[in-house]
Amino acid sequence: MSRRAVAGKTMVTAAVKPASPGRTLLWLSLSLLVTVVASAFAVIHSTHACRELYAQLQVLESMQWNLQEDYSRLLLEESVWASHHRVETVARQELLMSEPDLARYRVVTQ
Repeated sequence: MSRRAVAGKTMVTAAVKPASPGRTLLWLSLSLLVTVVASAFAVIHSTHACRELYAQLQVLESMQWNLQEDYSRLLLEESVWASHHRVETVARQELLMSEPDLARYRVVTQ
């Protein structure tokens, strides 16, 4: 600190020393290092999450493929059970149904 007299008054002034360039460079380097390391961990985490999600996608696609195969088989089975020929065969043989004679047909008009 230095003292100066100005117009009969004593003034006290303090000089602030600027930080040394070496210390500023050290803090800048440390902050950049921390940023780079944090960025590297973020990339590692992101890559790991992406691989996990891709593996889960493959499992789900496999399940979808199996379900699609089952659905196709069920549609085929349904079409076989509901075919006109089979329905007619079951009606004639198991239920003993037959077509009525043409003489028994009646036409209703309004």
